[in-house]
Amino acid sequence: MMALVLFLCVCLVLLAGFPVAFVLGGTALWFAAIGTLTGHLDGAFLGALPNRLYGILNNQVLMAVPLFVMMGVTLERSRLAEQLLDAMAKLFGRVRAGLALSVMVVGMLLAASTGIVGATVVTMGLLSLPAMLRRGYDPAYAAGAICATGTLGQIIPPSIALVLLGDVLSSAFQQAQLKMGIFSPRTVSVGDLFAGALIPGLVLVALYMLYTLWLAWRRPQLFAETEAVPLDWPFVITLLKALVPPIGLIFLVLGSILLGVATPTEAAAVGAFGALTLALVRRQLSAQALLGVLTETVKVTAMVFMILIGAALFSLVFRGLGGEALIHGLLSDLPGGVVGATLLVMLVIFLLGFILDFIEITFVVVPMVAPTLLMLGLDPIWLGVMLGLNLQTSFLTPPFGFALFYLRGVAPPSLTSATLYRGVIPFIGIQILMMLLLALWPVLATWLPERIYG
Repeated sequence: MMALVLFLCVCLVLLAGFPVAFVLGGTALWFAAIGTLTGHLDGAFLGALPNRLYGILNNQVLMAVPLFVMMGVTLERSRLAEQLLDAMAKLFGRVRAGLALSVMVVGMLLAASTGIVGATVVTMGLLSLPAMLRRGYDPAYAAGAICATGTLGQIIPPSIALVLLGDVLSSAFQQAQLKMGIFSPRTVSVGDLFAGALIPGLVLVALYMLYTLWLAWRRPQLFAETEAVPLDWPFVITLLKALVPPIGLIFLVLGSILLGVATPTEAAAVGAFGALTLALVRRQLSAQALLGVLTETVKVTAMVFMILIGAALFSLVFRGLGGEALIHGLLSDLPGGVVGATLLVMLVIFLLGFILDFIEITFVVVPMVAPTLLMLGLDPIWLGVMLGLNLQTSFLTPPFGFALFYLRGVAPPSLTSATLYRGVIPFIGIQILMMLLLALWPVLATWLPERIYG
């Protein structure tokens, strides 16, 4: 019961507004002291903490985090999205809702380039929301489309969320195999999750676009009139200049991982260097801009690793107080077996996504539940992709979705919160539909990794 009280206390202190990293570590230390004094926890149990912290700082996979962050921040500040959006809007200009379709394509490319939800939502909100409202788009639809496409960075590789999930699920998979007495050479890597998330991510974008086209057919008054743009050579050259750099960078990063040419960490280094090169060619890389990129990268990286250190202490104390056995017993005894356990875990993570960022959920909640779910027979790649989709959905859900707050911060005052909430509801439905499709056909997530890695 002390383990359950520890988890509830962490949630309450987080709701009070204290920093996540210090809440995790500080609350765990208090309960470690109480558990030691009351005899519920062996004080020597904390002796494993130094080895855990050294393992975190020496983890080759986690080295990809600051490099991917640097790549994303650099691309965000190089005004790449502005040129992309302008070119794609002209390309889709002959189609009703063409600007909306271009927003989705650009959002997908930004997600595959930056992997940072907040940066994508803010960038698309600043660039495309005023243009859509100015051309007569329905405000609710415009806001919903921007929020939905902005959260694609959660699921479309190279996503930072997938990097962190890959590291956590790899440890959980090894732990589950040891408990079952299975000694298999199979592992779960970040590359596996990248390959597994690629098809569901593209299908999700296609569903967004199909919904938009259907809406343009059924309710054309929600969208602006079409603007025919001549497809001459000057436009083709402009389009290629806008499309080739980000697509080339995506191919270098993601292609090198999927083809086995580079590890995720090596590919992240290539991506960071490529982003800096693009910014330099576009004359957006002054000394001041570079300092801003490095400062932001250090801030995000320090936040991630401080949360990870706090989460390591929390999970150690939680396990020492018997929390792991409690979770395993709860999930194993649920009616419905693995289906009931999976539904409960997905519901809890969805609700926690209202108040916690994906980093805290990945480092705190997933290690608690993943070993049991894997022991019940779930495929680790499918589980990782489903978790990514689930967290993406919680980013959209009113009233606490993080994407809503990001867009609210840059939206004009005329766009009310009620309008914003109304706009995201259809896209939440599409997200849930995608999760149902993945549940019915797990091959959507497992086919590509099996073809690439065997």
